[in-house]
Amino acid sequence: MATTRIIALFNLKPGVKVADYEAWARAKDLPTVNGLPSIRKFEVFKTKEVMGGGPSPYRYIEIIDVRDMGQFGDDVATPVMQAIAGEFQGMAEVQFLIMKKIGWKRKK
Repeated sequence: MATTRIIALFNLKPGVKVADYEAWARAKDLPTVNGLPSIRKFEVFKTKEVMGGGPSPYRYIEIIDVRDMGQFGDDVATPVMQAIAGEFQGMAEVQFLIMKKIGWKRKK
């Protein structure tokens, strides 16, 4: 089964401290989500700048590689993940994008 990639683009809500969000992400979000059976890999990135200079419109980006979307639905419905999602929604203004890879193979 092919991996589905979800990309989350987000900024922290007004009043949320960067140090508080990043500590929460390291202690709770990253280990919890990476521990789900449906997840191949989950990473959080802090943007530095737009290539060529200037600020990014998003402060953070999550990349979630899901091995099984059906299982993912079951995983996010658990009380533990509902709590994580609620905490995240309280800290961030987020857009989730479900991606489909465009295939390409290098010619030999």
